[in-house]
Amino acid sequence: MCETCGCTVTSGNVHLARETRGHDAQVVEVLQKLLASNNDAAAHNRAHFNEHSVFVVNLMSSPGAGKTALLEATIDALRDECNIAVIEGDLETENDAARVRARGVPAVQITTGSACHLDAELVHRALHELPMDGIDLLFIENVGNLVCPASFDLGQHRNVVLLSVTEGDDKPAKYPVMFRAADLVVLSKTDLLGVLDDFEPLRAEAALRALGRGTPLIHIAARRTPALQPWLDWLRCELGQHRTASRQFRARTPAPAGAGQRRPTPVGARD
Repeated sequence: MCETCGCTVTSGNVHLARETRGHDAQVVEVLQKLLASNNDAAAHNRAHFNEHSVFVVNLMSSPGAGKTALLEATIDALRDECNIAVIEGDLETENDAARVRARGVPAVQITTGSACHLDAELVHRALHELPMDGIDLLFIENVGNLVCPASFDLGQHRNVVLLSVTEGDDKPAKYPVMFRAADLVVLSKTDLLGVLDDFEPLRAEAALRALGRGTPLIHIAARRTPALQPWLDWLRCELGQHRTASRQFRARTPAPAGAGQRRPTPVGARD
């Protein structure tokens, strides 16, 4: 997280930064205040997701790694199995949201202006434009950036980081914060490996393992259906586990008197 470019401040939390400014000694205090506020908003988002039994995946990567192409292929593959919605994050344009909507899926575009990441308050605002009761799986496509998005909890249940074979196999070593935050690393555009001579998947996996986590790494090619299967299998498994946990929690939590059909306190996020 950069303290000089202003990337910590978005339109969702700028009012907090304005309350304390003008002295270098206050910089740390401001950053702590912004992050604390973000964490509170993220917890609220997560409770909202769980209340509606929505499983949420935060997609992160550098620009052009194939996040939107992966979403398009995922929507096509799972449209008969679950209801999907997408929140898109970019500095400008609605290009990616338009691509998702063309697949018949609701998508809300967040344009951050100069901010190189989404934050929980921006996501919270976007939720008001989505039919939460009709969603099973929500993707948040974060702003393309391998640094700042990893520092901001959005209320998601899982972080997925895409690493394109066109980027370089040393990215996990160069951007450890991002890859340590990942629950899954997706090696994308693997259909191009045959024409590239400077990307070695084993080196990328070794760099990931050197971070000290056992994060799974799968290989995909979003435009090649058979190569998409590992990703679909992972999603189905995670979505199934989330549904089971939600049902079990509701079954063992008695509804308060007079609550009618109101749902109980939601399941917490898994570490």
